[in-house]
Amino acid sequence: MNAEEPVTVWTRPERGARGPAGGYSRARITAAAIELADADGLAAVSMRRVAGKLGTGPASLYRYVAGRDDLLDLMSDEVAGEVDLGVPLTGDPVEDLLSLAVRTKTAQLRHPWALDIPPEPLRLGPRGLDYLEYALRALEPAPLSGGAKLEAIGLLNAQVTVFARTELQGRRADTGRRAAQAAYLAQAAAAGDHPVLAATMADAAAAPPVEDLFERLVRRVLTGLLG
Repeated sequence: MNAEEPVTVWTRPERGARGPAGGYSRARITAAAIELADADGLAAVSMRRVAGKLGTGPASLYRYVAGRDDLLDLMSDEVAGEVDLGVPLTGDPVEDLLSLAVRTKTAQLRHPWALDIPPEPLRLGPRGLDYLEYALRALEPAPLSGGAKLEAIGLLNAQVTVFARTELQGRRADTGRRAAQAAYLAQAAAAGDHPVLAATMADAAAAPPVEDLFERLVRRVLTGLLG
């Protein structure tokens, strides 16, 4: 490999020459970083904090990772690996991708900090590649071009992220404030200045349970995309 060629953590040796020797591994470093993030959020993850959790100095870690970006790549890939890809595909792209979306959201909710990792379209490690391969196999029966399939997967993952983030915010929300907001909306709709809003809200009152919203909307979007 050319010395000038950019590399990622996945193309560098597991253990480099930089920094003092140490009996660590990327797996141990990743596990320590995830423990920190699970406890205190993504902002708590730094080379110094991870090294401290392992009982060493930051210099020891530089034999295994080049810096925080490498840590984020490793952590993101570890979360991708928690999504069960052993579920057999049925041949129905909509239902198979919906099932994958549900499992992906579960993994993200288990590690809320994963939603704060800066999105990069090519942030893919070995487990992320397995995930993409599984999603593409689910789409094999769909009459779409390769580009359209990748776009569909990207849109699906964006939906998962939005719903996971909304669910987390809902858990933390001030119930009193939410009740006040709902009361204001109801009063505004009833005032008569927004008749379309009032009619829509009245119709929405008979809608299916909000708990089913994620699966209903993902299925609707996938059905529209895949035809």
